[in-house]
Amino acid sequence: MVVFPNAKINLGLRISEKRSDGYHELETIFYPLPLYDALEIIRQPASDGLQFLSSGLTIAGDPSDNLCVKAYEMLKRDHPGLPGVTMHLQKAIPSGAGLGGGSADASFALRLLDQIGNLGLSVPQLLDYSLRLGSDCPFFIINKPAYATGRGELLETVPVDLSAYGFVLVNPGIHIPTGPAFSWLTPARASESLKELIALPVNEWRGRIINDFERPVADRYPVIRDIVDQLYSAGAVYASMSGSGSTVYGLFAVDAKPQLVFPGEFLVKEIGFSN
Repeated sequence: MVVFPNAKINLGLRISEKRSDGYHELETIFYPLPLYDALEIIRQPASDGLQFLSSGLTIAGDPSDNLCVKAYEMLKRDHPGLPGVTMHLQKAIPSGAGLGGGSADASFALRLLDQIGNLGLSVPQLLDYSLRLGSDCPFFIINKPAYATGRGELLETVPVDLSAYGFVLVNPGIHIPTGPAFSWLTPARASESLKELIALPVNEWRGRIINDFERPVADRYPVIRDIVDQLYSAGAVYASMSGSGSTVYGLFAVDAKPQLVFPGEFLVKEIGFSN
């Protein structure tokens, strides 16, 4: 069985405080994008374990730490009858880029393993399992535009439709470690809720829908600010960094694909344009 985990972007990301459990209280809008990995899981009845293979873009770290592997191990502990499987993950979404690729892979793995093992997990159970794997993972169980609070797990779907826009994603190949990125922030409660701001026309988002990570990350990696400026200069209606970086995205009129030139080592994706 094959599934295609998709990417996400953050439309705004505000960090209001550090919690007593070590996590941060946040507010964001998750928006799914049609940029996909591919995950194949094959049942191996003669085996009682997991074989994990990957190809495509490089995945940093030991394969045993991959969230797909952890998803299998977690379900196997609670459901010993889960059969052995072979997983093959083809990566097209860059890792550590603010696009949620690893989280998507994990949540899609949970759903596929649920089917393969006939576990009959409910949506609340899948959400609970996904949260154990990572704060972004529950979003990919729902996988619709959502207003997120808490550590990202409290989700409310919102009627955000950006089909009138094309997206340009630019990743400069910089891995931004999430832990240090949080240490660069000074949490503060925003004066305006993203849930209200997201209802504004997109051409009013600039300067109001803000990613708190963007300024401190750009201070350390000025190329982030350069990319945002270049997207706006090319006609973007709105541009921002996603998550803790380092991917920057720009929204353009769907029939106005920009002419942009970035260094060859940058990963650039154009999504949803009509020409």
